[in-house]
Amino acid sequence: MSRWATSAISFVSLIAIWAIAAEAASSRYLPGPAAVLRVTLKEAASGALFHHLGITLLRVLASFVIAMGIGILIGLIMGRRPKLDRFFDPWLILLLNVPALVVIVFCYLWIGINEVAAVMAVAINKIPNVATTIREGARALDPALDDVARVYRFSRLKRLKIIVWPQLEPFLAASVRTGLALIWKIVLVVELLGRSNGVGFQINLYFQLFDMARIIAYSLSFMVVVMVIESLVVKPWERRANAWRQND
Repeated sequence: MSRWATSAISFVSLIAIWAIAAEAASSRYLPGPAAVLRVTLKEAASGALFHHLGITLLRVLASFVIAMGIGILIGLIMGRRPKLDRFFDPWLILLLNVPALVVIVFCYLWIGINEVAAVMAVAINKIPNVATTIREGARALDPALDDVARVYRFSRLKRLKIIVWPQLEPFLAASVRTGLALIWKIVLVVELLGRSNGVGFQINLYFQLFDMARIIAYSLSFMVVVMVIESLVVKPWERRANAWRQND
C-alpha cells in the first residue's frame, strides 16, 4: 500500500471516529464533521475565514523569519566558539525554560499592545529553540573540511556555502519543522490575549459565545494551512537534506 493511500485511510478513520463520538455525545460542545464543515463554508463565503487566516499567517511568517535569522546566528557563534558557548549557555537554558505566556505578557507590557509586541513575543519564544538546534549542528561540523577550506583559501562566503551550509541543512530543516509547529500555536495565544483579529481572536470570541463549531472550524482551517506548508515545502527539503547525509 502506498504512503498516500495509508494517509488517506488514516484521515478517513479519524473523521469516522469523530463523527461517531459526536453522534454518541449528542452535545453542542462536540459538533460532528458535517456541522463543522457547514460553518467553515459559511465563514469562507463571508470572507471572514480567509481574512483572519491571512492575518495569522502573516504573523507566523514574520515571527518565523525573525526567530530563524537570530537563532541561526546565535547557534553558529555558540557552536563555533567554545568560550562564548560556556558563557552564554546558562542564558540559553534560562530562555528555553521561560513560559511562553510570561514572554507574551512582558512584551505587551514593555512594548505595548500592538503588532510589534505580538510578533516579537512569538519570535523570542522560538529563538532559543533554533539556537540550540543550530548549535548542535555547528558542533558536529567536520573539522577536516575546515582544513580543506583553509588550504584552498576559501572566502567566508564560499566556506559558508560549500562547507558549512550542506552540513547544517538537516539541522536547519529540523528547526523549520519544529518552528512552524511551535510558532503558530504561540501566535494564537498572542492573538487571544491582545489582538483584535486573527484566528486566535476568533477562537476567543466564539469561546465567549460557546460556539464550539466555529472554534473547531477556525482551528482546523489553520492547521490545514500549516500541514500544506509542511507537506509541500518542509518535508521535501528535509528529505533532500537527510539524503545528502546518507549519500555522504
